Amino acid sequence: MKEETAKTDDKYALRSVSRALDILHVLGEHSAEGMTVAELADSIGVSKSTAFTLLQTLLARGFIADERLGGSRRYRLGLALVHLGDRAAANTGITQIAMPLLQQLTQETGLTSRLAVLDDGYAVAISRVDAPGIFRLAGSLGTRELPHCSGVGKALLALLPPARVFQILKRIGMPSRTEHTITEPAELVKNLVDVADRGYAFDDEEDNLGVICVAAAITDRSGDGVAAISVTSMKGGRSLEDMHDLGRAVRACADKISRLLGANIPDA
Repeated sequence: MKEETAKTDDKYALRSVSRALDILHVLGEHSAEGMTVAELADSIGVSKSTAFTLLQTLLARGFIADERLGGSRRYRLGLALVHLGDRAAANTGITQIAMPLLQQLTQETGLTSRLAVLDDGYAVAISRVDAPGIFRLAGSLGTRELPHCSGVGKALLALLPPARVFQILKRIGMPSRTEHTITEPAELVKNLVDVADRGYAFDDEEDNLGVICVAAAITDRSGDGVAAISVTSMKGGRSLEDMHDLGRAVRACADKISRLLGANIPDA
């Protein structure tokens, strides 16, 4: 069965992409001095012209770098891979790091807590700690949520440049979910300024009537937003001050996770 699956996967593989990845693997195993076009062509079994074309594509995207040493131009891995490596490491380990702190947050607040990431502009919950009791508020894991009306979505959007936020909103839209949903891009961007200033976001019955969500973003050592956490509650008789109290608790938890990811955030 495994051999059959592998053959099926190979059928859809793009040769040029496979060869570009071969170049990255070969360079990763080579010395810091890099390799010439001829050496790389020989290593992956292609012509020099094909190797040169692949190298220029990777060079333009920052995945490799080149420099002249002696009489030849040599290629090595580029810094774009460092950034991707940091993000991959953060995303891979973030659930394991966050779960104990989410459990503490749920114990402290008595509310369901979630960990979510941005996926193609949408907020997607990847982990959850359910509140005690039978009544549950959180949706299914892995479901795409509109960022303009979700707490975790707004917490992560608040870390992006306004131009990037406008691009996301234009592409996926801002449909009205309730009478409280923000449906104008400019109004949301203004709201995100407040989110960035206080450090946490509200979904105040914007996605579901009677339900609130309070969220805060998690950053890595480069300061980029890699995820967000939230707590969810029925609105009930909660005052604005109650919601800010929750926001401060969620923000404190998010900061603890960020520090474990290497973010330079002073202890409170």
